[in-house]
Amino acid sequence: MRNKPAGLALAFMLSTSLIVSAQAEEVVNIYSARHYDSDQLLYDAFAEETGITVNVIEDKDGSLIERIKAEGENSPGDIMFTADAGNLSDAAQHGIFQPVESEVLESRIPENLRDPEGLWFALTKRGRVIMYREADVDVTGLTRYEDLADPKWQGMICIRPSGNVYNQSLVSSLIVADGPEATAEWVQGVVANFAREPEGNDTAQIKAVAAGECDIAVANTYYLARLMRSDDPADVAVAESIGVIMPNQGDRGVHINVSGAGVLLHAPNRDNAVLFLEFLTSDEAQEIFAMANNEWPVVDGLDHAEVLDTLYGEFKEDDVSPAEFGRHRSEALTLMEANGWK
Repeated sequence: MRNKPAGLALAFMLSTSLIVSAQAEEVVNIYSARHYDSDQLLYDAFAEETGITVNVIEDKDGSLIERIKAEGENSPGDIMFTADAGNLSDAAQHGIFQPVESEVLESRIPENLRDPEGLWFALTKRGRVIMYREADVDVTGLTRYEDLADPKWQGMICIRPSGNVYNQSLVSSLIVADGPEATAEWVQGVVANFAREPEGNDTAQIKAVAAGECDIAVANTYYLARLMRSDDPADVAVAESIGVIMPNQGDRGVHINVSGAGVLLHAPNRDNAVLFLEFLTSDEAQEIFAMANNEWPVVDGLDHAEVLDTLYGEFKEDDVSPAEFGRHRSEALTLMEANGWK
C-alpha cells in the first residue's frame, strides 16, 4: 500500500484534531431549580448517548431568572429546568425563553402540557392531593378541594405557607375552576381550619398528621411515595399510617402540576438544548423521571413506580393546562395573603 503524501497526511491529522476539538467543546448549559438526585441520572444518560457535556448551575427559581436577565445576550445558559407551572409561567413572562418547534416534542408531549407558544414543555407530572391519618380521622364529606373550607374541619388542617409555589398553583387552579370571589371565600375557610401556622415542607405536613399534630394535610404525591420507599422504617411507618383522598373525582379531577424546561432566549448552544429536551421525552428519560422521583411520565403508555399504584390507584386528572393556571400565580398569592394565609 502506498504511503500518503506528507502534506495530505498533515492535513488529515489537522482535520481530525479539529473534529476532536469541536466534539470536546459540545456542551449544553443548564440552569436548574430542581434539586432531585434523579436529574443527575438524566444528565449522565444524555451525555453518554450524545457525547455532549452537561454543565449545571443550581439555584432558586427567582435567583436564576434574575441572573439570566442580568446576563442578557452574554448568558452562557441554554436551558432553564424547574418544577411547577407557576415557575415556568414566571420565566416565560420575564421573556427569558425562546419558542421551539420540534416534531419530537409536539408528538411526545400532550398539547395541554406544553406552552401554547412553544416556550416551555412539561416533562413529568405530579398530583397535589389530600392526606389524613387513616386510623382515627373520619373524612366523610371530604371529597373535593373545595370541601377543605367546610367548618367541620376546624383546627384540623396542616399545610405549607402561602409563599410555596405548589400551594399557589393549587389556588390558581381553583381560580380557573371557581372564579376569584369563590376562591377568596375558600381561602378564608381553609385558613379558619388551620391546626397551626403554616410551616415546613410537604414531608413535614405528612409527618405532622402521622404524629397527631393535625389530622389533614395537602401534599404532592411523590412525597408520600418517597416515605413509603424509604430505607428508614420510621418513614415507612409514617407512610403506612396515611390515607389518601384523590379530590374532585366527580367533576374536574385531581390538580396536576408539572416539572418542565424551556430553551433560553440567547442560548449559545441552541441545537444541543433542543436535543436535550427531546431526549427528556425518550422512553429512557421518562422512566428515569418516573422511577427515581416517583412521578408520572408525560408520555402516554410508559411505566411508573409501582408505589404510585399502591397509594393512588387509577384516578381522573384535571386536564386544565398548567399554562393556564400558571398565569394566575401572582393573583393567587395576592388573594391568599389578603385572606389570612401566611
